[in-house]
Amino acid sequence: MALPGQINPFVLDEFVGSTYQIEDSLRFRGAQYLSRTMAGAGTGNETVSYWIKLGSATDSGAVMGRAIAAGSSELFTGHFGSLLLKRNGSSGANTNTTAYHRDPSAWYHVVLATTPSGSEIFINGISRGTSGDATTFSAAGLLLKIGAFATIAGNELNGYLADFHFVDGQALAPTDFGEFNADGVWVPIDVTGLTYGTNGWYLDFSDPSNIGADHSGNGNNFTATGFTTSGTGTDVMSDTPTTNWCTLNPLDATLTLSNGNLDWSAPSSVERGARGTFAVSTGKRYFEYITKGQTFELVGWAAQAQDNNSTMPTGVGASTWSYYLFDLKTYNNATASAVYGTAASSGDTIMVALDLDNSKIYWGRNGTWFNSGDPATGTNAAYTNVSGTLFPWVQQYNQTSSINFGQRAFAYTPPAGFSAINTSNLPSPTIKDGSQYFDAVLYNGDGGTSNSVTGLSFQADVVWGKSRSNALPHNIFDVVRGFDKQLDVNDTAAEVDRAGDAVTVNSTGFTLDATYCNINNSSTTNVAWAWKAGGSGSSNTAGSITSTVSANPSAGFSIVTYTGTGANATVGHGLGVAPKMLIVKRRDSAGYSWIIGHSSIGWNNYIVFATDAAGPNSAIWQDTAPTSTVFSVGTNAAVNGLSATFVAYCFSEVEGYSKFGSYTGNSSSDGSFVYLGFRPSWLLVKRYNTTGAWFLMDAARNTYNVVDDFLYPNSSDSENSGSFGEAIDFLSNGFKCRTTSGFLNGSGDSYIYAAFAEHPFGGSNVSPATAR
Repeated sequence: MALPGQINPFVLDEFVGSTYQIEDSLRFRGAQYLSRTMAGAGTGNETVSYWIKLGSATDSGAVMGRAIAAGSSELFTGHFGSLLLKRNGSSGANTNTTAYHRDPSAWYHVVLATTPSGSEIFINGISRGTSGDATTFSAAGLLLKIGAFATIAGNELNGYLADFHFVDGQALAPTDFGEFNADGVWVPIDVTGLTYGTNGWYLDFSDPSNIGADHSGNGNNFTATGFTTSGTGTDVMSDTPTTNWCTLNPLDATLTLSNGNLDWSAPSSVERGARGTFAVSTGKRYFEYITKGQTFELVGWAAQAQDNNSTMPTGVGASTWSYYLFDLKTYNNATASAVYGTAASSGDTIMVALDLDNSKIYWGRNGTWFNSGDPATGTNAAYTNVSGTLFPWVQQYNQTSSINFGQRAFAYTPPAGFSAINTSNLPSPTIKDGSQYFDAVLYNGDGGTSNSVTGLSFQADVVWGKSRSNALPHNIFDVVRGFDKQLDVNDTAAEVDRAGDAVTVNSTGFTLDATYCNINNSSTTNVAWAWKAGGSGSSNTAGSITSTVSANPSAGFSIVTYTGTGANATVGHGLGVAPKMLIVKRRDSAGYSWIIGHSSIGWNNYIVFATDAAGPNSAIWQDTAPTSTVFSVGTNAAVNGLSATFVAYCFSEVEGYSKFGSYTGNSSSDGSFVYLGFRPSWLLVKRYNTTGAWFLMDAARNTYNVVDDFLYPNSSDSENSGSFGEAIDFLSNGFKCRTTSGFLNGSGDSYIYAAFAEHPFGGSNVSPATAR
């Protein structure tokens, strides 16, 4: 929103992805609250509905509290110890969520419905906890606060609230406030006509002059305490559930973040840094950095692999472009360039403009671009070699500063053609709902010959199944080899021809014949993962070996079969871009491992579905990376034995849908954060610098955090649940390691991963990022 005398260059004509737009939110920074004295007792039925974006993944914070009586006990709802919950301070009856909610990059919708028989809490439309606690917030003559306890000090809220409803006299459903859209994302709806009851109210925070105004028509207004409602430091924000904005990411930061993750401080003992919650690879972006007049500060853009603890500026990692306020020089990686400007003063605004369409970056101060640069016309850029997937990045030593990505008015007009950093300004993803191309389904085995499994949204071209309850092999089938041809992922067995369909696919699932496979035994629980390729396949002559290819370039996946020659060769894959990961299996003879190539370990190395570390072998890939048309195979019999038959599963990256990369562990429960640009639905991880199992996780078996149900592609073992503590969080924009186990997060260890999306992290013509 535009405040008087401020610049708002990014007014969106409409919210893309939903017919209803929430315009404003209110930031709570730990010492702000809204208050009123309740006028009358309630009926015993009531509903609280609000959207919340967390300022911290771990801080406790009361969203709403009121005194139980004149004493110190409280009835409250809030975010406490990674849980969104309601608690009755007098009786001890809690309505706790059954999931951890600690994603500060996106928005949660909370509904708390109370009746005389108890309470139920919903997160993003799904029930997450019930109890017999029937205490209501309506109580005559008692103080009610939003953002703090009513009478007890401490536990003030750190985060953002939006679209806050309180309904007196009705216990409503979450569908009265939101819905799942066509892409399966929970979004707000227009609630015009909602009846609020005598004590009810609706806060939309749209009027900075009266941010506690009740818009229900009841006149149940709140008094605001401690908020700033004008200027560039305003607490009235455009960061909402329908347009989610970039902040600094506390899951990825070594700086101490505050004030809705837009301010920070760094200790005097060591350099500290933070990246933004968004990464960009195309387009023109602008943000502002507000200095306190100190000097040991870097501001710019950095790749995901940047080390936040490095020495400034010479120790920073690759793919960084920064301006160092100490020596007033710009840096590409650790190499200094020109001197720009003079010493900064407290309150100065450093302007940063990134033009990835033309590989340029600019800095300026207080309305003037350095070096007479003009981002709008593309002249006199600080650097003209900028590329990659980059995050806004700050790094400091013994400093405090602020940042603004546009969720509040900018101090200076951004260059023409440059946009702020929010979900609506991200490129439109080509795949808005990942389940259209990859999906997982849970089912029970019946031991029969016609077990019908439903729940897929497409006709599968690959089905990979595994018993969860029993130690049975992973079975994989595909349309090119034929669904009567069975391979075991976890061993070196040859393909088995079942003389009939072990799996029969259809448009919503598949039918299993227990006579032929290990994924339909009687009284077992099972999971199957399915991918959509391009149907039965066709001849491909792009390589020196003619292959049969079923390709889906839009989803970055192909199935390839070929016959080996025993000599160095190439094989066509049909994707049109170079694959990031290859999985190859010799079919005709036992004793050959699954051979895996991954861009993060290099194509002079390979790894197998076993506990082995990655290692070199020039006879596997010829030390040659795949191209947009072919992958290379050497003379090794496991990938190119003379007259032997092979299958290869080939994967390229599709932004917002799939990612194949690596990360370094730190052996901390505050473990490595890996940005994907989407919420994962399926995640495969392997430590590759030394031995370790493969870990396979999905959102079908763990529908909420933490994710701790593991299956192992290198083993027939049954599902392992909870053995590694709080293992992994699936987040709106990636995943976060929570375990100290070396299998997933060993100090200094290197890991590869493959991930497929549930939903992308926003983008034009798609819904915004919503946390789970």
